[in-house]
Amino acid sequence: MLGISVYPEKAKKQEVIEYINLAAKYGFKRVFTCLLSAEGTKEEIKNEFYEIITSATKKGMEVVLDIAPSVFTKLEISYDDLSFFKELGATGIRLDEGFNGLKEAEMTFNKLDLDIEINMSSGTKYVDNIISFEPNRKKLIGCHNFYPMEYSGLSLETFELTSKQFQDLRIRSAAFVTSNSANHGPWPVMDGLCTLEMHRKLPITTQVKHLMMLGLVDDIIIGNAFASEAELKAISEISQIIPLDIKFDKSATEIEKKIVLDELHFNRGDRSDYLIRSTQSRVKYKDNDFKPLNTQKEIKKGSIAIGNDNFGQYKGELHLVKKDHSDEKGRKNIVAQIKDYDLFLLDFIKPWTKFSFKEVK
Repeated sequence: MLGISVYPEKAKKQEVIEYINLAAKYGFKRVFTCLLSAEGTKEEIKNEFYEIITSATKKGMEVVLDIAPSVFTKLEISYDDLSFFKELGATGIRLDEGFNGLKEAEMTFNKLDLDIEINMSSGTKYVDNIISFEPNRKKLIGCHNFYPMEYSGLSLETFELTSKQFQDLRIRSAAFVTSNSANHGPWPVMDGLCTLEMHRKLPITTQVKHLMMLGLVDDIIIGNAFASEAELKAISEISQIIPLDIKFDKSATEIEKKIVLDELHFNRGDRSDYLIRSTQSRVKYKDNDFKPLNTQKEIKKGSIAIGNDNFGQYKGELHLVKKDHSDEKGRKNIVAQIKDYDLFLLDFIKPWTKFSFKEVK
């Protein structure tokens, strides 16, 4: 499920509602918003948030409010009476900071049908502690932090470790990516709002593709606002068959482009360190000619190669190059190259993973 974030105190109400409507148009189903940075009394906060939240829920979107024990204290709310958040129109609350495990477990039995979302990024046994108090698992969900400060986001190792805790417990989970068009978040410092540090300066589509390939979270939320319509549209078009962005070499023939763009590709189970082999094209196009074109003695990582007429039974087979290697005999035509920003995704194509290619100019 895809989601966006909105910060009503940072933008005009109508702008926020228009952004929600735009995201809904492209199939986004979640909205994250933050009470940690909201100022004012209960009534002032209700006036600021209610119309925005209900505009989202009317579109069939879930709305989760980010809170902490300090918000309960500030607004004089008891953890066993969550009616204020329901009155705002929320479908859930996110506990940026937790209680003692027992309180969280008790909160999942709230009579208002609110989801209780907990922080996934701490790397402690926090979630195990909550589970030990027998919560209503149907109402317990998890979400990673985002990190406004550059260089402070999670490492891939930490992300994998903490996400797997929730995956093993079958708890629905989420993480944040950052828009390159957005200009605000809840706090003054905003160097992007991603969960993984390695994502901070990547195109948003690459961030989403990476999270999908990792397969460790269920929902992906844009942390900052407002993402552009082009970004929303591009993300919505990413399917379960991950498209890798490429640029064709000018030597590529129409039949080679057809193999690259129109065929379903998958990594073989008997994988190689050097190549991802997509072999079905050599069967389908065995009667076609593949004259030697743009052969290279040294083939670089990220190249897309197709076996030419010099390659015997491998003629027409597509190779996605994972590791530099030689082709002294000129048996492969280099027809395209993975864009630099998507190059690292090759390391996450597992055996039997399906993938595709998308031409970008």
